[in-house]
Amino acid sequence: MGEELNVGFIGNPNCGKTTLFNAYTGAKLKVANWPGVTVEKKEGAMKYHDHRFKLVDLPGIYSLTSYTMEEKLSREYIIGNDVDVIVDVADASALERNLYLTLQLIEIGKPVVLALNMMDIVAERGMEIDLHRLPEMLGIPVIPVSARKRTGLDILMHTVAHHKSKTKQCALEHHHKHMSKSGTYRSDIRHEQHAIVYDDVIESKIDSLTILLSQKYKEIPNKRWVAIKLLEQDTEVMKRYPLDTQGIIDKSYETEITNQKYDFIEEIIEEVVVNKAEKVAATDKADRLLTNQYLGIPIFLAIMAAVFFVTFAVGDYLKGGFEWAIDTLSSGVTDGLLAIHASDVVISLVVDGIIAGVGGILTFLPNIFILFLALAFLEDSGYMARVAYVMDGIMGKLGLSGRAFIPMLLGFGCTVPAIMASRALEDKRDRFRTILVTPFMSCSARLPIYVLFSQMFFGKYAMLAAYSMYVIGLLVAIGIALMIKVFGKQKSINPLLIELPDFKTPNGRSIIIYVWDKVKDYLTKAGTTIFVASIIVWIFLNFNQDGLTTDISTSFGAALGVILVPVLKPAGLGMWQVGLSLLSGLSAKEVVVSSFCVLFHVANINSPQGIAKLQASLAAQGFTQVNAYAMMLFCLLYTPCIASLATIRRELQSRKWTAFVIAFQLIVAWTVTTLFYQIAVRL
Repeated sequence: MGEELNVGFIGNPNCGKTTLFNAYTGAKLKVANWPGVTVEKKEGAMKYHDHRFKLVDLPGIYSLTSYTMEEKLSREYIIGNDVDVIVDVADASALERNLYLTLQLIEIGKPVVLALNMMDIVAERGMEIDLHRLPEMLGIPVIPVSARKRTGLDILMHTVAHHKSKTKQCALEHHHKHMSKSGTYRSDIRHEQHAIVYDDVIESKIDSLTILLSQKYKEIPNKRWVAIKLLEQDTEVMKRYPLDTQGIIDKSYETEITNQKYDFIEEIIEEVVVNKAEKVAATDKADRLLTNQYLGIPIFLAIMAAVFFVTFAVGDYLKGGFEWAIDTLSSGVTDGLLAIHASDVVISLVVDGIIAGVGGILTFLPNIFILFLALAFLEDSGYMARVAYVMDGIMGKLGLSGRAFIPMLLGFGCTVPAIMASRALEDKRDRFRTILVTPFMSCSARLPIYVLFSQMFFGKYAMLAAYSMYVIGLLVAIGIALMIKVFGKQKSINPLLIELPDFKTPNGRSIIIYVWDKVKDYLTKAGTTIFVASIIVWIFLNFNQDGLTTDISTSFGAALGVILVPVLKPAGLGMWQVGLSLLSGLSAKEVVVSSFCVLFHVANINSPQGIAKLQASLAAQGFTQVNAYAMMLFCLLYTPCIASLATIRRELQSRKWTAFVIAFQLIVAWTVTTLFYQIAVRL
């Protein structure tokens, strides 16, 4: 067995890098057809014949100029000593844009292999890429692959294994004109040494800086790359390698270097891409409608409404089997425990506590499955990137970068990765504002709450009631962002620079990975967090200071819930059971539903019988449609789960600001819900 090779996967956002990584490692990482998904490096391992590889999936970046956290993370890893071979994953259907990063990676001087992904899309468009000429011009191996169809994977790893310690594959053959567009002649001899050669002025300065670097920093492995970054006045490089550059660097040459890179890229495209404009992509036609400044947002809202219609219609059709299974399990366990003469306490704990709490949550699995399946199709097709683009104008008016809408969109799935995605924002204040409003996006954990209360109190309008929570969450986030802009007197924002990927047929493997990952998380949470929470709630409801009690109103849980009654009463939630369930929901939002199962002794809460029993119990205490909507509204807006709070603490690196976020969201939830309830009861 040979030595282990460290292989870094890097590329532009949405180039299929994570899909390729998953194909090799079997990792169940989040894969979506829109930028900003991978926000920290992920590691995996694999074997290929006698070779062992440690693969690292890095955040998608467009260049090695560090502005955002993801760009800094990728760059630091690539220029460090840990990586043996760099696999530059490029979208072959958008080669011109992807080659800018490729040229920067080549200049680092480490072994680079270019993986041309999405070759199937190139073929669909009637285009061809000259795979003999391209490596001649770049001086590195170029391997065509399709991560979606899993083709070319073996030859890519074979090339990686045999490319260690090689900075170029063959002699460079450019054959292009020896004059740049600026009119300055280039040095012919350099074309035998470097893929990208600049005009004589810049090359002369690179030579002078290389001599200075050789004198002061002999240990630098690639002085040419450092010299180029010094000419660009790269802050990080200037701090790491301070030099007296008087007489050499009189300004930043970043613009000139960038322009000349793109000059060379144009030459490459002219020579290697055939039939580039032969087919007009259907994406362009679709985008005229989907990104229209007037129709884009209404279309998005209509699509999400359709998603919720399917979630309710199909989910409700499928849940019958789960209801039967929970009823059968509950009856069977009860009969079994009675047969072995188990005590009433044990029977109550198992049936009323564990089965009612965990089982009640499991009956919502069909709704969760349908929702994530629909979202996976939207993401993998490329539609979600359009939503972020359409929202850019609105976000700018609210004082937020258009990129802030990407974390907000992720928040519809789970708040934890949504908060982490805020790393893609350059400005710290922009990140804080995004973290502050993202939890108001309705995560999937809240869906069981909406399904339960909307079906229980709103009948045929259940879908609309649940869908309104998602719209209200978005409106509250927008309103808060606007208030911050007005009172914070913000002067400028960072504009959105986002790639709009071509529409494509969603990949079945990616869809399966995404949906199974979410379903597995849901089941894991049911078997851990909700399981433990159900037991704790049962204990709180069946014990008091004197020990075991049969009167739930004298229990520890009742005493704790009563404390919250005066606070929640103005919001229409003045029942101690509601207060206790909201408190337990801090562990996980699904626990709110499992708490109601335990509190009201409903074994199968999502069945018609369970819903009728719970509705009767609540109605007996004056709980109406208005109270039910207030309950859904408060659950939408109040403090997210503990896992989300821990993520906020880690991202903000401040206990004070984390405490502020918690208090702020509680205040917003109470204020909005109270206003709604007080107005609604007076209408």
